[in-house]
Amino acid sequence: MTTTHFTADPASSPANNGREIFSVSQLNRHARQLLETHLPLLWVEGELSNVSTPSSGHWYFTLKDDQAQVRCCMFRNRNMLVRFKPQQGQHVLLRARVSLYEGRGDYQLIAEHMEEAGSGALQRAFDELKHRLSQEGLFNEAHKKALPPLPQHIGVITSPTGAAIRDVLSVLERRFPSIPVTVIPVAVQGKESAPQIVKAIELANRCGLFDVLLLTRGGGSMEDLWSFNDENVARAIFNSQLPIVCGVGHEVDFTIADFVADLRAPTPSAAAELLVPDGDEWLDKFIGFEVLLEEAMQRRLQQWQRHLHHLQQRLRHPRERLEQQAQRLDNLELRLKNHIKQLLRDHKNNVQQLRIRQQAHHPQLRLEQLKERIAANSANLHKAQIRILQRKQQNLIETLRLLNTLNPLSTLERGYALVTDSQTRKVITSSEQVIPGSEISARLAQGELICRVEQVRSKSDS
Repeated sequence: MTTTHFTADPASSPANNGREIFSVSQLNRHARQLLETHLPLLWVEGELSNVSTPSSGHWYFTLKDDQAQVRCCMFRNRNMLVRFKPQQGQHVLLRARVSLYEGRGDYQLIAEHMEEAGSGALQRAFDELKHRLSQEGLFNEAHKKALPPLPQHIGVITSPTGAAIRDVLSVLERRFPSIPVTVIPVAVQGKESAPQIVKAIELANRCGLFDVLLLTRGGGSMEDLWSFNDENVARAIFNSQLPIVCGVGHEVDFTIADFVADLRAPTPSAAAELLVPDGDEWLDKFIGFEVLLEEAMQRRLQQWQRHLHHLQQRLRHPRERLEQQAQRLDNLELRLKNHIKQLLRDHKNNVQQLRIRQQAHHPQLRLEQLKERIAANSANLHKAQIRILQRKQQNLIETLRLLNTLNPLSTLERGYALVTDSQTRKVITSSEQVIPGSEISARLAQGELICRVEQVRSKSDS
């Protein structure tokens, strides 16, 4: 410890028998020098009171806590650098030197720098947590999950009454309104916010409804956004099996959740645009698919035509019946082509009308109706094609059956027999062609009988 000795005015010493006697001004001056010499610049935290801002531009105020207080002064050349106006009851952090106001003998602080105590402490806590989680690897790009190119169901974790959810829903409805969106309501600031966000992320992963999550809220101060700097929230995002897009605050706002999330968006609206594709671009793709479908149908019809031509060449008898059936098939084929072409033209007209109406009407309901109509028409077309083929197959079977009835061998199936001489194999049509004792052969539908003639009867005998 350094001890300082003060020397009184020499002129007063003889009259006071060698005693060191100070005037009040000398005492205050020496006390100020002692305080300013032995106490360097230091940081002091407390609450503002008795704030005064006279015309000189200097600030005078009292800094206090629950047990003590100290007077403070901040001169104009220093307070011009402060980014906020001090308010009664505000909690601040001062960098100041200790001094003494000689005129009143008041111990005071001369402030060199002032900042809001909350944001300063929060910034230090933010930097510390960011460094620690970065060392653990929670920010590594290797852990980032890819977003689905076309989400089937989006979960939005945010306040259901904030401006952010309105912006997000507006963007999603404009870009791709057919994608279902479910809002998982949570508090986005306050003590209950961080636990609710953690539970919402865990619930979304367990329920199996979503394939991507959006964590969002509007802008605010660091205190307002502090829930998104919570360590438990950061670890819940990192452990999520679903990819998470984080769109918190404004473009200049960065939170720990932004660094851990699989994708960071500068604003809630930008996050919504990153989540879904542009519906107009997809509509253009569908039109391209329609052209490809038409070409595929034409190729399929050509294949059927070649196949039918091949069948026509094979089925030559009975010629007249087959020619009639071939003509009917050609007619049906022509009708089928015309019908398909008409359907395609109708669909083209419908798509063109929808594109015109889309400019004045919201396309979601109409898109759903068109999808159902296309699916139904495709199913009906497929069923009609199957029915036509089935009728053709049935007609072919009937024709073959008619041919079979004209076959002489079919008579044997009704109980008749073909009788021939066993030696010459000539057909016997009269009893006069055989004599008793001769051997004949009777061919049946199944097998053959070898018979010996016992008796012959002529037509006149019967």
